Amino acid sequence: MSKYLFILNEAAYGNERSFNALRLAGGLSTHTAITRPAEFEVRIFLLGDAVTCAKRGQKVRQGFYNIENMIEKVVRHHGQVSVCGSCMDARGITAEELTEGCHRSSLDELTVLTDWADKVLVF
Repeated sequence: MSKYLFILNEAAYGNERSFNALRLAGGLSTHTAITRPAEFEVRIFLLGDAVTCAKRGQKVRQGFYNIENMIEKVVRHHGQVSVCGSCMDARGITAEELTEGCHRSSLDELTVLTDWADKVLVF
């Protein structure tokens, strides 16, 4: 089994780094759930401006990607999403505002996840 940790640093919108990271994370988590159970484990850690990716209630224009939906896809397929607590505080985001399945976290958890992972991908 391969264990993947995605560390995202960029805001939900403005460039496509978080979008591309979540495309890959979603693909791995979906592939695992449907075709090869227990082949991959996916964890995501949102850091810096990437904490906005986990904000609940995102409304984007029709035809544009929705980062919240992409995060929900990973969670539905047994991925886990951790959100840096001090980064949330700096941006005025509370735990109640996080997308379902995301949880407030810390750099201590990021340390544990980094040690746990076979592969760490940073976006």
